[in-house]
Amino acid sequence: MRHIDLGAARENMVTTGMTGATRRGRAGLTACLAGSILLAGCSFAPPHVRPAQPVPSSYSGETAAGPSVARIGWHDFFREDHLRALIMAALENNRDVRIATARVAEARAAWRIEGAALYPELNGVGTGTRGRSIINLPGLGTQSYDIKQITAQLSASWELDFWGRLRNLRDAARNQYLATEEARRAVATDLIAQVANGYLLERDYEERVAIARRTIATREESLRIMRRRYEVGSGSKLEMTQAQMLLAQAQSTLQGLDQDREINRNALALLVGGPVEIPPGPLGLAEAAPQVDLPPGLPSELLSYRPDVVAAEYRLRAADANIGAARAAFFPNITLTGAFGTASADLDGLFGDGSRSWSFTPTITQPLFNAGRLAANLDVAKARQVEAVADYEKTIQSAFRDVSDALVRRRQLALQIETTRTVLEALRERARLAQLRFDNGRSAYLEVLDAQRDLFDTEQALVQLRRAHLAAAIALYAALGGGFVGQPAFDTGASAIPASGEQQR
Repeated sequence: MRHIDLGAARENMVTTGMTGATRRGRAGLTACLAGSILLAGCSFAPPHVRPAQPVPSSYSGETAAGPSVARIGWHDFFREDHLRALIMAALENNRDVRIATARVAEARAAWRIEGAALYPELNGVGTGTRGRSIINLPGLGTQSYDIKQITAQLSASWELDFWGRLRNLRDAARNQYLATEEARRAVATDLIAQVANGYLLERDYEERVAIARRTIATREESLRIMRRRYEVGSGSKLEMTQAQMLLAQAQSTLQGLDQDREINRNALALLVGGPVEIPPGPLGLAEAAPQVDLPPGLPSELLSYRPDVVAAEYRLRAADANIGAARAAFFPNITLTGAFGTASADLDGLFGDGSRSWSFTPTITQPLFNAGRLAANLDVAKARQVEAVADYEKTIQSAFRDVSDALVRRRQLALQIETTRTVLEALRERARLAQLRFDNGRSAYLEVLDAQRDLFDTEQALVQLRRAHLAAAIALYAALGGGFVGQPAFDTGASAIPASGEQQR
């Protein structure tokens, strides 16, 4: 499709009209027809130019060690079978996904509606007319005539899209449809990340609950010993009370964990779209590796893999096409209308000899005065194109920030995990020594109380840090646009989601 300048097109049209009016012959008619055929392939839409990437060429502190991890599909990225089953159930049952799928179907139907305007419209028309007409004739007076007519016709109409208005409207609808498909893929990618994070939280609570129960069992034994020491007079009531307080703190932590665990399961049930049962699984966060190779690639890869960025570019293409349609509205609208059928005064003679009827009505409409409506419509299209450019650039910047934040969190959480491991080993030794000192009468039980409390809190914190580190990996994967690369997202009755960037290449 060729792109031509609006002013030049107007000049060519005026020149062609003057030439045809001057020659008044076959040569002029041939020139006009040839010009119309050439203009039929024209478009006033500006050529699409991808805006410059408003972010650095690489992520801070990262080198392009390989292709982005976003090229891995979610089924290969998540290896745990229970998690895969949850994700699959969510993609099939989640209501947000169903809403996004319905919007895709709606956008696809709108595209078909706009595309249908490029083709002739054919209708079967039947009419019946009965009435009386009064005519005043000089010398004859007033005469009345009964009118009765029945017609059966095939009626056709076709707008010749010389200036590309209809094609641009169709292209705008197509790009909006593709943007909606990418939006559905973004919903699915976000859903996968939420389900995976909920699953990690479940494993987090599972391990922290186990630590809390072990701690409670140990402290119950300590309380039994302290109570017995008090009863035989070798210990004080203060020490027994401190042991009770230490046990109560662990029990309170367990109760809070049980509450948060149930809330997390309710959130998972909402995401999955049904009841969730997660049996104890092999994904132990305590054994999770602190470092996982997740190359982010280059920021330029976000343009092809991140669904919201791809959707923003499709919306920009749609805005370009709408400018072409608004420009084409300034030029003549040519419509061909015709009908062929039969007409008769009586139903019996409708298909008899001599009842054939036909009509052919070419119509050309040139806007002359509309109080600036067409110019304002063009201004609206241009303003929306500027808005689409800004939205595209902002989406890229937001994507870059999401990836950068996830990279920072992974680096810093890995360091915190190592530091916390060192602290935890020191606290275990401190708790052991404090207990020995107390058993040998060299310190008060308060020292044991502080050591065991700090040890328990650090054990809980280490589990949370490991879960946060794995969650940062999931956030990085989602921020890079991973999930449905090179494969359909899911089949829920609508067309399959294309691979990210596939429509552009």
